[in-house]
Amino acid sequence: MNLRLALSLAMASLWYRRRVLALVTLTLTLSITLLLGVQYLRTEVKQSFTSTTSGTDLIVGARSGQLNLLLYTVFHIGDATNNIRWSTYEKLQEDERIGWLVPISLGDSYRGHRVVGTSEQFPEHFRYGRDQKPALAEGEWFADVFDVVLGAEVARKHAHQTGDRVVLSHGGGKTSFSNHKDTPFTVTGILAPTGTPVDQAVYVSLEGLEAIHIGWESGVAIPGRTVTPEQARQRDLTPDAITAAFVGIDRKVLTFQVQRQINESQLEPLSAILPGVALSELWRIMGQFEKALLGITGFVVVTSLVGLVAVLLTLQAQRRQEVAILRATGASPALISALHVIECILLAIAACGLAILAGAAGIAALSPWLLDTWGVQVGLRPLNATEWSIIASVPLAALLVGLIPALQAWRGSRKQGLGHVAPE
Repeated sequence: MNLRLALSLAMASLWYRRRVLALVTLTLTLSITLLLGVQYLRTEVKQSFTSTTSGTDLIVGARSGQLNLLLYTVFHIGDATNNIRWSTYEKLQEDERIGWLVPISLGDSYRGHRVVGTSEQFPEHFRYGRDQKPALAEGEWFADVFDVVLGAEVARKHAHQTGDRVVLSHGGGKTSFSNHKDTPFTVTGILAPTGTPVDQAVYVSLEGLEAIHIGWESGVAIPGRTVTPEQARQRDLTPDAITAAFVGIDRKVLTFQVQRQINESQLEPLSAILPGVALSELWRIMGQFEKALLGITGFVVVTSLVGLVAVLLTLQAQRRQEVAILRATGASPALISALHVIECILLAIAACGLAILAGAAGIAALSPWLLDTWGVQVGLRPLNATEWSIIASVPLAALLVGLIPALQAWRGSRKQGLGHVAPE
């Protein structure tokens, strides 16, 4: 059998029936795009999750589950069950095995973005990705009680620049009717993009959080009890409690020892978690859903291929005259049956190419929304080995399902000749 002849005949046949097959190709393209998109996104989201924090050996917070502690400290999702007393934090600072501590205090918001109270230890010791430290795109880290540093996405979304004044809101909701309008903050710095929840956060000093809550002990501003910024600076703004702390251990071999002692602390109920272990558990839970979604989208591709076979079988009745002419010119039943397989493979390859283009366009369009809404950075990159194997499996599956119309064509063409040409 002449492969070049079979290929040219198959392409001519497809072009002749392009209007009928275009819809089938579109359906197959969409199903492949969905399958490839799910695999691509799960890979990118996993990478984004695992690169959110690095270099932090322990996260210490009030007694709770490790996923809850991870989510509200690192991803700013959910709320803490309780706080840690400042005296407990100071006790941790005295532990010689602990190299550094980064205090974290949560509870307020700015236009739906989490306000994170911390110290100068945050830019010094917090890391993300491959041991990268948060860098300032402009300005400087806060030095005054009422200085604020904005994450990249916060500054971009609200068009803020250094020198702008912002008013924080009481509580962590997206909409708040209790604003700390008497104690505005000045933007002194804007962080460079990191592709992590850092971009979606607003950073102030622990003293700044204490200052804006003077007179808010009952959860709302008490008339006559609130203070001006000048009055706040004259007070002792040492916090009574913080939400959590990131911990770095000098000797990594002692990490489990420190974790066990913190979990068994008599000072107050505490939880110390390993961020890597908690991330693995989070991904394991999400992985079950991902596998189910991947299986469903794979079934959609198979359904589309079955639809392609159904169309080719339907078209066989219209190809009797074509087959008769081919048989009269010397075409063997093997060549005629091979045409159906080649057509299936060509349509699958065309659908794969269109799916790659459609997927790239979809990711380019959705990536700003994913970053803005979920804080997940998804960018265009070359396909990895797994994704190429998914692409390669589609033409292979097309070859297998194409054997069905090919077998029927082979049986019919053995009996067909010029005498079977239908009158016009």
